[in-house]
Amino acid sequence: MVTVILVILGFFAGLLGALTGIGGGVLLTPILALHFDITIRQAIGTSLVAVITTSAASSSVHLQRHTTDIRLGMTLELATAFGAAVTAYLVGYFNRNALEGLFAGFLLYSAITILTKGGKVKPLEDESAFIVDETVIPPYEPKRYPLGLAASLVAGALSGLLGIGGGPIKVPVMYIFMNVPLMVATATSNFMIGVTAAASAMVYYRRGDILVQYAAPLAVGVFVGSLLGARLAPRIHNKVVVYLLVGVMFYLAGHLIVHLMQGWL
Repeated sequence: MVTVILVILGFFAGLLGALTGIGGGVLLTPILALHFDITIRQAIGTSLVAVITTSAASSSVHLQRHTTDIRLGMTLELATAFGAAVTAYLVGYFNRNALEGLFAGFLLYSAITILTKGGKVKPLEDESAFIVDETVIPPYEPKRYPLGLAASLVAGALSGLLGIGGGPIKVPVMYIFMNVPLMVATATSNFMIGVTAAASAMVYYRRGDILVQYAAPLAVGVFVGSLLGARLAPRIHNKVVVYLLVGVMFYLAGHLIVHLMQGWL
């Protein structure tokens, strides 16, 4: 019964992760820790496997559609993978409360900004004109690469600490600050999060913090959900993706705030 529940949970996490570019770890880590009686470190390590699976399944579809900005993704991934690997080794030396507080603040700020921008989408970006598998993407030129690299370093660090893949930071940074269309930002994030998660997952695996009995059924569900989500993405209106992304960001920010308040009380 637990296996079936994990497969279903993985399916919905993969579906959401593929649509929004955040990987699905933002849902799996707190759920595993709160409801499956495993430690937070084991929940993080196990959810990283799901993030890798999401990336492998969804990025293949996005690459076929040419919605992934490979050059941008590889550039940002250099900083992200470095941050993930370093913090996975140094996880015991960080003040997790301070990092979680900063992360929650960034999520709230980004969610409000995306909501504001989502209501005023550029006409070209708002159009959903697709013929078979051809995707219309508005012309764009990525800006503020230094800011993107700095944010990617932080995203990698949080991936190693929280098991989230870094997507909740990279998607809003690319969309809000780097002038990248939301569809391209989510596809590029899906391309990157697998490498990010793998950089820290290896460290967790060596510590024995990846539970195969949980990771295997989750991976099955995540793979199917991610494939479905990646194929549905071009057919879903841009504003639906905006609201999904903002909803997950509010959920994660709320979860982090509650966790911090419980620690203080």
